Amino acid sequence: MSAFDGALAVALIGLFNVIGSYGAGWLGGRHSKKNLLGWIYALRAVFIVLLLLFPLTPLVLYVFAAGMGLLWLGTVPLTNGLIGQIFGLRYTATLYGLVFLGHQIGSFVGVWLGGWTFESTGSYDLVWWIGIGLALAAAALSWPIDERPMAARRAPEAAPS
Repeated sequence: MSAFDGALAVALIGLFNVIGSYGAGWLGGRHSKKNLLGWIYALRAVFIVLLLLFPLTPLVLYVFAAGMGLLWLGTVPLTNGLIGQIFGLRYTATLYGLVFLGHQIGSFVGVWLGGWTFESTGSYDLVWWIGIGLALAAAALSWPIDERPMAARRAPEAAPS
């Protein structure tokens, strides 16, 4: 692939990030945020599998970049909305900050392990397959989330005897 192909792929990711973030936020205002998160994670796994199944051509790269762009930052409005919905708006910034910190630590570890894996094996194949597994695990963990506000989960007070 040429440098142009790489640059265009990055540009497509950025363009489709805008569309995906806005679309996920809009959908999250109308549908279950946890289910949308689950579908985003599951679709990420599908796009990675498709990338691995097809011969790498510029068209395959562009479709992958657009698809991952749609799905990449779409989790942000849904996660933030879910935190606010469950815990209330008072602590949303703090709680989302902790979620984001965890994401950054995971990103660092993932990139470092990806480089280490490549240096050890000469291939990124294992990294792609781990990514698929993690995306499926994230989907499976998203679907059972209880979206009700914490106040609605409290057990009713026991009636005085």
